[in-house]
Amino acid sequence: MSKKKTPLRRCVVTQEMKPKKELIRVVRSPEGEVTVDTTSKKSGRGAYVSSDEQVIEDARKKGVLSRHLKAEVPDAVYDDMLRIHLRSRL
Repeated sequence: MSKKKTPLRRCVVTQEMKPKKELIRVVRSPEGEVTVDTTSKKSGRGAYVSSDEQVIEDARKKGVLSRHLKAEVPDAVYDDMLRIHLRSRL
């Protein structure tokens, strides 16, 4: 029996290809609202960020997500990403 392929995605901050499950997806909805997509099924323009505290902070400082999503990313989105990162470490 063959193994299933692990889907890979590129982190917009580090440009590393990683398994999809190691990344956090942030999506801009067609209405322009930016949120964290925990299901990876929301429609809209998406961007993946590594689930690493330093990478999330780099994304906040450099404004990478704002440029990639072409929308203003509120601080609450970064806080949600950090919360998801901490929850995944437990």
